[in-house]
Amino acid sequence: MTVRTAGQEKRSQTTAGTTVLDVRGLTVEYATGGAPVRACSDVSFTLRRGEILGVAGESGSGKSTLITALTRLQRPPAVTTAGKILFHGRDNAPPVDLAALDGRQLRRYRWSALSIVLQSAMDALNPVMPIGAQFADVLRARDRTLDKKRAWARAAELLALVGISADRVRAYPHQLSGGMRQRAAIALALACGPELVVMDEPTTAVDVVMQRQILAQVLRLRRELDFAVVFVTHDLSLLLELADRIAIMYAGRIVEVGEAATLYRDPRHPYTQGLRDSFPPLHAPLRTLHGIPGTPPDLRNPPPGCPFHPRCGQRTAGCDERLPALLPVAAGPGHEVACLLGEQRNHGLSEQRGQALGEQRPHDETEGGGVR
Repeated sequence: MTVRTAGQEKRSQTTAGTTVLDVRGLTVEYATGGAPVRACSDVSFTLRRGEILGVAGESGSGKSTLITALTRLQRPPAVTTAGKILFHGRDNAPPVDLAALDGRQLRRYRWSALSIVLQSAMDALNPVMPIGAQFADVLRARDRTLDKKRAWARAAELLALVGISADRVRAYPHQLSGGMRQRAAIALALACGPELVVMDEPTTAVDVVMQRQILAQVLRLRRELDFAVVFVTHDLSLLLELADRIAIMYAGRIVEVGEAATLYRDPRHPYTQGLRDSFPPLHAPLRTLHGIPGTPPDLRNPPPGCPFHPRCGQRTAGCDERLPALLPVAAGPGHEVACLLGEQRNHGLSEQRGQALGEQRPHDETEGGGVR
């Protein structure tokens, strides 16, 4: 497989952007009859303006819980128990903690600053309203001066933006194909010019050809409109072509995060390696693919230490005792891994540097002060 080249050209532009979202120590729990179940634990990341951050992991890894927490769409029994979601607007005003806002305050940011594309467009779109009417409702809710005629005209423009003929503005959702419905949902999310769009597996329900078309539309619109994206999927191979950076989640935690090309070339966490090696490359000798053995842990009773150690073929002493922190590694800029193997590798590099400095130290001490 070849990691995307068009996206690599964009990466130099997007990584220089200012911060739009700064998530710090986000923890989400589900209240149950017994002890609460922690579905997201101490999740932290930064998203820059115009950047695409991919979030990947198996089912049950906490991806959906994370995005519903980011967009404040979670419902009981889910509760955000710790952390901040700092949103930085284009107006250079102080950042706003979305996690601390009430429903009335949140309405100011929804659609115009933050929007979401859900997994199933047929569930997200109202089946008894024409597509244009749903667009008009959103547009007029954000701009009270907009009359119905101009709102419908704007709806037609938004549909054309994602490759849907403007004359379909009066069609009902069931009269559109699956791919058209999904593109309409993306256009609806962009209706009010948001700075951040969260996408929850928007290509799952469509075929591979339409998936490619939707991803191409996302990249084109991101380039033209300069919004940031959090793109959630279980398909790591898709993110390697689409995202600027990728965060890998397991058991409610981010276990590795880094640039897409680095994660493909040199993944440092055994779980990331397993995800990468579970799909075939396009151009390579024939080989046997190996999946990740076992199943994700039950978060009601997580294993001690690293939650991945019962499935890990590289586990070592201490993996079943100590929970590794997410720490920087030398794989690439901004690359972080939560694994004892990564800590040991970094420790070995530090010792090598220390020995090299120690060999030079006697020569340095003779300069200016003589031998002590």
